[in-house]
Amino acid sequence: MRATTIHAPYDMRVEDVPEPVVQLPTDAVVRVLRACICGSDLWAYRGEAARQPGQRIGHEFLGVVEETGSEVGTVRRGDLVVAPFMWSDGVCDYCREGLTTSCVHGGFWGSVGYDGGQGEAVRVPFADGTLVGLPKDAASDDHLLTALLTLSDVLGTGHHAALGAGVRPGATVAVVGDGAVGLCAVLAARRLGAERIIALGRHEVRTDIARRFGATDVVAERGEAAVAAVRELTRGQGAHAVVEAVGTEQSMRTAVEITRDGGAIGFVGVPHGSGTGLDLSVMFDRNIALRGGVAPVRAYIPDLLPDVLAGTVDPSPVFDLTVGIEGVPDGYKAMDERTALKVLVTNG
Repeated sequence: MRATTIHAPYDMRVEDVPEPVVQLPTDAVVRVLRACICGSDLWAYRGEAARQPGQRIGHEFLGVVEETGSEVGTVRRGDLVVAPFMWSDGVCDYCREGLTTSCVHGGFWGSVGYDGGQGEAVRVPFADGTLVGLPKDAASDDHLLTALLTLSDVLGTGHHAALGAGVRPGATVAVVGDGAVGLCAVLAARRLGAERIIALGRHEVRTDIARRFGATDVVAERGEAAVAAVRELTRGQGAHAVVEAVGTEQSMRTAVEITRDGGAIGFVGVPHGSGTGLDLSVMFDRNIALRGGVAPVRAYIPDLLPDVLAGTVDPSPVFDLTVGIEGVPDGYKAMDERTALKVLVTNG
């Protein structure tokens, strides 16, 4: 089959690799229909996250079950399924508590020795605990299929950030970051009943999507100017709930400074480039809570799925460029150069 591999910084290739097969009775093989490129994939692309030459890549995909092991009971051949960005057994203590990303048997697609989502097929460990079934007729609805793909990562991650920030009906929310996750956090905040949603971002195409997703205000400034703008919008107090969806030291400092005393920050930006860290005394003095981290999206899919199927939540506009499997290297280049927000990968 064809699959995307990474060999060195900026060296992405689509190559022939062995077809996946069931190796353990808890495995399934999924033929990928839709995948995508994540902003976090760019850290490997740029050489800021180590990868072995030839390692697979990609952690967001949905597709059709092609084969199952003898112990798999929840999905069968022909089922349309979505996979969260990590596999999990579904039965360990962490999984039962909803923290599937800490599963004792869990793992990440594209790890050494495992398939990545940016390929034609994937061997799925612990299929019963990992895969979520979708209506079969969705396979013929291109728009719906694209929206459903966001359940594998960005929609659930935006939801995780909103929950961590304590978004509630009537709250004022600020979202730092206009990438796909930040935009999905806007969507999640609206779904959770926020009264006012302030999107911080400099790219008009992206902030237009933020408004479409429910943002009531847009702040294009950065740093201290952004802090001043948010405080002006909030009578000098800041937002009850703040989402940090970038991962830099500057973005986290901005998040702290625009949070209302007694408020909370939900952070889901993969940390990178942080040097001096946060001044915890500031957060202590102002009673600011900090929650977040790697989103256990498998636990959120059952809650989010009905709204996506009903069309009341439609995250599909985060995809603004579509490529076939052979075009994945060009997709990485487009995202790295910021000519694309998020790249959809189609396999038929």
